[in-house]
Amino acid sequence: MFSCTSKDHNQATKFEQYFVQGKGLYEVHCSNCHQKNGSGLGLLYPPLNKSDFMDAHFEEVVCLIKNGIDGELVVNGKGYNKPMKGITILTELEIAEITTYLYNNWDRKRGIVEVQEINSALGACPKQ
Repeated sequence: MFSCTSKDHNQATKFEQYFVQGKGLYEVHCSNCHQKNGSGLGLLYPPLNKSDFMDAHFEEVVCLIKNGIDGELVVNGKGYNKPMKGITILTELEIAEITTYLYNNWDRKRGIVEVQEINSALGACPKQ
């Protein structure tokens, strides 16, 4: 019989909190362009729900959330060249919550994204 330890329970609770908060932050900051279901918007805004770019470039996704991009981004073989403003007001915790939501939704099961991972990824972002 399986029994949850206190540590397992705490981690599951933390994951759930990050996921729920991340969903709310995604809906406020991202869904207008990328859509609630992550399908993107034509050739203006790339999809997130089925995105080879997201799957292969976690650290770059973190940088894009914070700093945006002005230039072409290729997703699933299609070029997207609409500038995306970064959401500079987001904290590392909020980015961890958003990425926990993104990477555990739409058939992804990455698990919790810790703040330390976000700090490390942001530290490696190209200078703006």
